[in-house]
Amino acid sequence: MDLNLKINDKGHVDIGGADATKLAEEYGTPLYVIDEDRIRDNYKRVFNAFTKYYPDFKILYACKANTNLSVMRILEEEGSCIDAVSPGEVFTSLKTGFSPDRILFTGNNVTNDELRYIDETGVRINLDSVSQLKRLAEIVDPEGYKISFRVNPMVGAGHHEHCITGGEMSKFGIKESEAVEVYKLAKSMGFEPVGMHTHIGSGILDPEPFKLATTVLMDIAGKVSQEANIGFEFLDLGGGLGIPYEPEENLLDIDPFAEEITGIFKSKLSEYGMDGANKPSMYIEPGRYLVGDASVLLTRVNTVKNSYRKFIGVDSGFNTLLRPAMYGSYHHIVVANKANKTDEISENETKLEKVDVAGNVCESGDLFARDRPLPIIEEGDLLSIMNAGAYSFSMASQYNSRPRPAEILVKDGKSEIIRERETYDDLFKNQIIPKRLEN
Repeated sequence: MDLNLKINDKGHVDIGGADATKLAEEYGTPLYVIDEDRIRDNYKRVFNAFTKYYPDFKILYACKANTNLSVMRILEEEGSCIDAVSPGEVFTSLKTGFSPDRILFTGNNVTNDELRYIDETGVRINLDSVSQLKRLAEIVDPEGYKISFRVNPMVGAGHHEHCITGGEMSKFGIKESEAVEVYKLAKSMGFEPVGMHTHIGSGILDPEPFKLATTVLMDIAGKVSQEANIGFEFLDLGGGLGIPYEPEENLLDIDPFAEEITGIFKSKLSEYGMDGANKPSMYIEPGRYLVGDASVLLTRVNTVKNSYRKFIGVDSGFNTLLRPAMYGSYHHIVVANKANKTDEISENETKLEKVDVAGNVCESGDLFARDRPLPIIEEGDLLSIMNAGAYSFSMASQYNSRPRPAEILVKDGKSEIIRERETYDDLFKNQIIPKRLEN
C-alpha cells in the first residue's frame, strides 16, 4: 500500500508532522490539509528520474488539478513550468510568479477574446483545431509567430471514460492523419510551428498506454518534421500519471518508467533525423501525480444512522469532493482519531463493519463510500479522506448553499491557513437584487 498514510504514536493520522485531530480542532471541519514537503518530493522524483535519461526535460504542472496560490508558488520555486487550459489558469500562473515563457496554454473551444488575452500575456499557445488557427491569424500578425498543435494520437486511457482524452470519441486535438497538412497550412499562413502536444487521459498507472502514445506521437512528429519541414523546439507527451487510490495499488515506479519513455523518445528522434544539435526538449504534464497524495480532506462524523443500511453521516459532501459522485472514484478513508485500528488490522484484533459514508448534500449520489469496511465509528469521530489534493477544491462548489472549506498548508508540523473558510455572506457575493424586487 502506498497512500502516503502516516500514523503517529497516538494512533492519529499524521499530515506533514501535524496531528490531524489537532488540526480539526483548531481550524474546524471540513478541512483540506496540504503537505508541502510531499509536493516538493513528488516534483523532484519525476524531474530527477527523467533528466537522468534526457537532460533537456521540463515538467509542466497541469494546474487544473489544484490552483491554490500557495501550491502554485511551491511548484514555481521548484522550477516547474505550467500547463494551463484556461485564461484564468494563465492569470493565476502569472500572479504566482511564472514567467510567460514557462506557461503553455492548451485550450479547447477557445473564444476570440480568450485568444486575444493569451496573446497579450505573451504565453505560448498550443492550438486544438484549424478553427483556432484561422481565428488566431485574424487576431495576431502570423509572421514568425510561434505556435504548437495538440494532436489526437488515437490512443486513449484513464480511470474513467470521462477522463480519456485520446481516440475517436475525444473532442481534443487535430486528427493524426491531418497533422502534416495542418502544419503546412500554418506555415503557409506565416506561423512558425515549433511544438507538438498530445494527451491520452488521466489517472494512468499502467505504463503501456503512455508508452504507446509516446511512440505514436513521435511517429507523427517525425512525419511532420520530414514532410512539412518543421524544426521542433519541444515535443509534449502530456500528463495523466496516476496515483494509488486503493490500498492494493502502488505508486508508479517512476525511474524505469522514465527510462522507457525517454528511450522511445531518443530512438524516434534518431529514426527521423531529429537528434541533431537542435533536438527538441521533452515535456510532460503531471498534475494529480504532483499534488494528489499531498492532501487529505478532514470531515467530522455527526450522524450514525441504522436504516436499511448503516450510514456514517459527515459534515462534508460532493460539494467538497466531487470525484466519488462524478466518476465513481475510490478514496481511501481512515478514522483519523483511530487510525491504528483502520488499516491492515485483522477482524480478530479490531471489529470491522461495512458502512456507507454519506455526505450532507441533498442528493442520493452524495456518498464517499459504499459497503466500506471500517472500525466501529461513533459520532464525533474524525475521518481522513485520503488523496484529496487533486480535483477537490478545484471542483468544489457552493451547492446547497454551503460555503466552501478552508485550506491549510503544513510543513514540519506547523500549519498555516492558505485559503479562508467561506462564510454565509460569501454565498451572495456578486449577486445583485433589482431595485424593483427590494423590500
